[in-house]
Amino acid sequence: MTAADIVLLCGAGLVGGMVNSIAGGGSLLLFPALVATGLGPVAANVTNSVALWPGYVGTLFGLGSLVNTQARRARGLALTACVGAAIGCAVLLSTPTRAFNVVVPFLVIGASLLVAAQPAIARRIGTEHESHPRALVVAVGIGAVYGGYFGGGLGVILLAVIGLALAVPLRETNALKSIVSLIVGTVSLVAFAIFGPVHWTEVAITAPTALIGGVLGGRLAASVNERALRIAIVVFGLGVGAWLAVRAFR
Repeated sequence: MTAADIVLLCGAGLVGGMVNSIAGGGSLLLFPALVATGLGPVAANVTNSVALWPGYVGTLFGLGSLVNTQARRARGLALTACVGAAIGCAVLLSTPTRAFNVVVPFLVIGASLLVAAQPAIARRIGTEHESHPRALVVAVGIGAVYGGYFGGGLGVILLAVIGLALAVPLRETNALKSIVSLIVGTVSLVAFAIFGPVHWTEVAITAPTALIGGVLGGRLAASVNERALRIAIVVFGLGVGAWLAVRAFR
């Protein structure tokens, strides 16, 4: 690993942590950075999931007492989230590298478009609608499978599916999403640490900076232009998706 690689990963981890804290989608920044340093897409994906795990913990600390309001509901969804994440991890680790290389550009592009749609989703969540407990379980299960398979945009996806199935204020939806994200991330961390091609040197470089970025992002959230940040993430993500597609199909 070169000095330039270390600088790139530190920067991607720092900015990724900040973006996750402010708007979501930070994993779409770290993943291509890992690929650019020479990791294959599967190795970059599992390393990305492990490296950004501290950010989920930091988010819960940042939410404070709001987490307690969703603790009971989260316990009821924990088993579903664990099983879904385990299935996603198993599918990833059993998928041939070539097949994943073909799928991942579409996942990155899809996650980027979800980041773009997040404000509209948030407005939809804010409107009055009924809660559907069974639909919530199914939605969390599907989101967890996605998170175990490919972590990019997990927070955005969970916010969407939980919000559409649950009639609570957005801040409570976000708290539940954060708890479920931690559960999915923890299952992925354990599964990939035991069975996956995690590159621990890259994790050691990016995990601390991602945690710092999360703390900074929480403090800067009120002053950052979220719309401009979101546009930058979407444009970058679409560009990365196109780049990965060229790599996969050339």
